[in-house]
Parts: sequence; structure tokens; C-alpha cells
Amino acid sequence: MRLVLLGPPGSGKGTQGARISARHGIPAISTGQLFDRQIAAGTDLGRRAERYVRAGELVPDEIVLDMVAERLDGSVDCAVGFLLDGFPRTYPQAEALDRMLAASCGPLDAVIDLDVDIDEVLDRIRRRAHTEDRVDDGDDTARRRLKVFAEETAPLRRYYRRSGLLRTVDGAGTPDEVAARIERVLADTAHPELHLPG
Repeated sequence: MRLVLLGPPGSGKGTQGARISARHGIPAISTGQLFDRQIAAGTDLGRRAERYVRAGELVPDEIVLDMVAERLDGSVDCAVGFLLDGFPRTYPQAEALDRMLAASCGPLDAVIDLDVDIDEVLDRIRRRAHTEDRVDDGDDTARRRLKVFAEETAPLRRYYRRSGLLRTVDGAGTPDEVAARIERVLADTAHPELHLPG
């Protein structure tokens, strides 16, 4: 199963990504983790990415795509599928990912979009900031991050909606409730013939 997981900061994406990974035996691949590993290992890709990360700038698509391609192509654990978390973030990245997958392991099966009300997201971020002492997660900062995320991903959602891959899942409720909704969507995706009329 080849999946992309979308969701704003505070949507529970990390929690649900870990659950999907464990339940389906596929690696959850985060671009943030890819950056950290490549930079720590001092690879050529890591050195190219590091200057942007250190400056607080977005890493260019070309470098991100090269990292994702290397992770997907060079790993035995990706042979049965994968879950991409945090990538793609933009329409051009999605197009480039589709081209890359078409030339290698095959197209995506679904894009899971966690839909959470902004007030619920802000409440979660407030609780996280309190429990984890995260100074970067104040209300103003969180609202800015959510605004940027919404602007960035609107074209991405349209792209995946047009391709028939987008599956919007209600992200409100307990982690167990959300996980159950995701599993129902994935079951429908894996066995659409079970839901055909007649």
C-alpha cells in the first residue's frame, strides 16, 4: 500500500502515521527525519540540504525529491509499500512524485487527509505546548502555521481530488476513533469491488 498522509499541525498526523505503519507493516517516511539522517551522516544530499535547514529556509524540491527517491528505491522495507508524511506539500512536488513513482514502484493508492476543526487543532497545540514546554507553539505562531499550511495545500488537495486519490477523514475524537475511520477508508481503497452495486 502506497500512501500519503496530509493534515495540519496538531491534527494527530504523527500518531496516526505510526499506527498505519505498524498495522500495515509499511515504513512511515517523514521528510524531516530524512533531512536529519542525511545531515547527520554527512552525505552529499545532507550537505546540500543543511545550508537551507540551518538558514530556516525551505529545502528546494529537487533535493527533497532526491532524498525521497533514494529512500524509496534503496530500501527493502519499501517493497511492500510506504506512508509519506509531510511530503508532498505542494502541487509541483505532487506532480514530481507521481512521475517518480510511475517510473519505479507504481502509483499511490490513496491520500489520507485528516480534517480537523481549527479550534480543535489550536486546543491540541495549546495542550502540547503546555505538556512539552514548546515555546514555538503559541496561539499566534500556531495560527500562522495553520494559515500557511492551508494556503500551501489547497492546490495539492485539488490535484489529488481530481485524480480520485483524496480520502478525507474526520480527525476529531480520540486516536482510536480516528484510527478506526482511517482503517475503514483503507479497506474501501484496498477492496473497492466489495462496494460495487450489484
